[in-house]
Amino acid sequence: MKIAVTGKGGVGKTVIAGTLAWILRQKGFRVLAIDADPNANLARALGLGLEEAELIVPISENRDIIEKKTGAKPGSYGSLFRLNFTVDDIVEKYAIETPSGVNLLVMGVVRQAATGCMCPANHLLRMLLRHILMRRQEAVVADMEAGTEHLGRGTAKYMDIMLVVIEPNAKAFETAYRIGNLAKQMGIRKIMLVGNKASEPGDEAAMKSFAERSGIPLLGMIHYDPLVREADLSGVSLLLSSPLAPAIKEMRAICDLLVDMSC
Repeated sequence: MKIAVTGKGGVGKTVIAGTLAWILRQKGFRVLAIDADPNANLARALGLGLEEAELIVPISENRDIIEKKTGAKPGSYGSLFRLNFTVDDIVEKYAIETPSGVNLLVMGVVRQAATGCMCPANHLLRMLLRHILMRRQEAVVADMEAGTEHLGRGTAKYMDIMLVVIEPNAKAFETAYRIGNLAKQMGIRKIMLVGNKASEPGDEAAMKSFAERSGIPLLGMIHYDPLVREADLSGVSLLLSSPLAPAIKEMRAICDLLVDMSC
């Protein structure tokens, strides 16, 4: 089961990605969480402290790995580099065990001068993600970059399920609609919405209405939970501070549906 979690920035996708990975681990799955967001916060969501999280060097910024694998220095746009190399050792060497029991690989992203420009670091990330999704026998939950850029680079096409997180506002709906269209064009088999932060009487109805208009099924709904806000303000993982929070219970129900869909 390979799950990508995406959506507009600020909708809560990192908390949802981390919680789903943790729940899958509790269910007995071997789980690898991937942070592919430039604003990397999945380590904190999985229970690592601030100092530990800040010590993590994303694969996209690890000059030694990039040069060793591709034969070219990072940032060398337009230069010649190896296209074929092994990446099967990277997860074992660089994935980090978190307090949640989930292994984490921080991949990062590459900011390039021109869209579609081939560079050693981007090629390495594509090779690595393809290997993880196609070869490794474990559950994968990826916290993807907010918006649609990662889809343009093709980094999500090997995912089994794409979860697009929405909250009750027009900007979140607009981003979700674009993501859904691009995901369909790429041939992703299952694209589903997860409603988040429903608090007012009309919030749930608004998200259900968007699901009907967009043609993207709504997998589940997570209501506003002050414990999520408290964990965010304190900088402590919700999984460690409030494992019985109402929002986590609703995410368990969503995870159960995902497991059923994969069987």
